Amino acid sequence: MELRMTETEQAALATYAVAMRRALTLAAQGPSTGVNPQVGAVLLDATGQIVAEGWHRGVGTPHAEVDALSQIADASGLTAVVSLEPCNHTGHTGPCSVALIDAGVARVVYAVADPSPIAGGGAQRLRDAGIEVISGVLAEQATEFQYRWLTAVRLRRPFVTVKWAASLDGRAAAADGSSQWITGTASRQKVHEERARADAILVGTGTVLADDPTLTARGDAGELLEHQPLPVVIGVRPISGDAKLWDHPRGVLESGSRDLPEVLRWLFEQGIRRAYVEGGPTLASAFVAAGLVDEYSIYLAPKLIGGPTLALRDIGVGTIGEAKNLHITSIENLGDDLLISARPKE
Repeated sequence: MELRMTETEQAALATYAVAMRRALTLAAQGPSTGVNPQVGAVLLDATGQIVAEGWHRGVGTPHAEVDALSQIADASGLTAVVSLEPCNHTGHTGPCSVALIDAGVARVVYAVADPSPIAGGGAQRLRDAGIEVISGVLAEQATEFQYRWLTAVRLRRPFVTVKWAASLDGRAAAADGSSQWITGTASRQKVHEERARADAILVGTGTVLADDPTLTARGDAGELLEHQPLPVVIGVRPISGDAKLWDHPRGVLESGSRDLPEVLRWLFEQGIRRAYVEGGPTLASAFVAAGLVDEYSIYLAPKLIGGPTLALRDIGVGTIGEAKNLHITSIENLGDDLLISARPKE
């Protein structure tokens, strides 16, 4: 039987949707890297007007709900609108669900549930305390906004983005092995921006030995950007003592293993939620073959190179029916190049 909402209920949901859009805007002001999600919160009075708002500014700082509550002397009877289910655990700060209960709010509206087995369950705690809870408001928008963090927490491994640059005929290097520069300046700068949005940048030992990369995130003038990804070298071969990576401002992690699921679980335990794989055809192909790629970042240059060095090698596809189908999420022009962003089709 179809349940129909009253006009009052429809008006309330419309008000909550407007407030949720504001909460998502606030959430975007917080850091996109690290173990914590980007969360925004607003407090509404009985007329639906925003009387306080807050967002999470990083590890060790008040969560969005607590930040909003701190802006007002008395929150009793108010409605809290939050982009993620209020947490239910004690970490650097106390549970947000308890803070909302203690503040005396009458209602909590959130967009998506927290998939964490540790932090989840805040909604039920609020209900048990007699607070009305409404979930799913702007859930699709909030899920997309927090897609990478939600995926990482759900899978208990970092969200994996695999990047490669190639010519239009799919080559990652010329026959003599040279690959600098296939793409143009705009593409190279975009890569630095993508690095800065990751917790870690993953390469294989082969790339380190062959290219001696710095793996820093740099600005247009070559300056170091504020956030630097942690370099992680996958493989069992040792790195040379004079490798440039040893000068990286974040240091270096060496996995000592080729077992990719094991490496990703280990990185998740180290607080890594976003991993950017930039390690050449061998490592990229291994991640694709293992089904461990959540997002592709493919830079294509209007060049024809030919030769044997493909951007991808064997990925376990024997027939066209076994092809790994992708959903293209965006195509961006970068000078003469194209950046194609895609995700695996579910």
